[in-house]
Amino acid sequence: MTGYIDIQLNGSFGVDFNRNNLSAEQFHFACEKLRAAGVQAFLPTITTASQADICTRLANLARCVAADPLARAMVPGFHAEGPFISDIAGYRGAHPAQHARTANLDEAKQQFAASNGLLRLVTLAPERDASFAVTRWLVGQGVRVAAGHCDPSLDQLQGAADAGLSLYTHLGNGVPLQVHRHNNVIQRALSLRDRITPCFIADGVHIPLFALGNYLALAGVDRAVVVTDGVEIAGLGPGHYKTMQGDDVLVGEELAVWSPDRSHLCGSAATMPHIEANLRTLGYNERQIAQLLRDNPARAIGLTL
Repeated sequence: MTGYIDIQLNGSFGVDFNRNNLSAEQFHFACEKLRAAGVQAFLPTITTASQADICTRLANLARCVAADPLARAMVPGFHAEGPFISDIAGYRGAHPAQHARTANLDEAKQQFAASNGLLRLVTLAPERDASFAVTRWLVGQGVRVAAGHCDPSLDQLQGAADAGLSLYTHLGNGVPLQVHRHNNVIQRALSLRDRITPCFIADGVHIPLFALGNYLALAGVDRAVVVTDGVEIAGLGPGHYKTMQGDDVLVGEELAVWSPDRSHLCGSAATMPHIEANLRTLGYNERQIAQLLRDNPARAIGLTL
């Protein structure tokens, strides 16, 4: 299929969307390559950093989009994954501990303003949003709010849903390797699947394909969303790379990004066609794949196809 919609994409084809000095030319190049790979629309995703860097990156992305007709056609908005996330190891994932912080309404307003109103999705930890004030304000501005990199109680997750939270970012990831066998955040989120749309990384490594099949069967193909969560080397294929941050990483044949010793994941290098192939391996048909990779993501962020 074509017309993919990826609502979590940190970079692609050698372009890092989290650079303070991202140029319009670099962003246009990424858009061209993504369009050639069948992507209709995507949300450039900014991750946890200092407030100054987040605002700089959102403002820079807004300028890149304003300057480029192709970018305007492909980018309905931005995704801020953090900084209002858990600071606990395991739940925090690869996000820098020094910048993971409690939700702050003034900072949220500054980020929205910096994006020139293009902030479309925010991932935060419900347990770090007192009285769900930031969630309520964002939803009031038309921004979708997702839980992620978090460990809320069931009551906290329900309260966030009451305040307007409607998605869960990469469910099954941003979780410690060892959790309670029953009372864990994955089970809590799945219990609210009729209210909170679960999103999954389907590169086959972040979640083994057999487990992904289980999750999708429970969540419902008519509701779940699949993303790449691609980083800057997505689309470049297997090999050894040095990221813009200077980190050495290894991309295996399965297109996951690893530390050189394969001790931990550093992101995904998968493209949407690779994700589609994985879904076909699980036995999904053309219509179901279109739901997971186009229709459901569009509905989740309020995008009219």
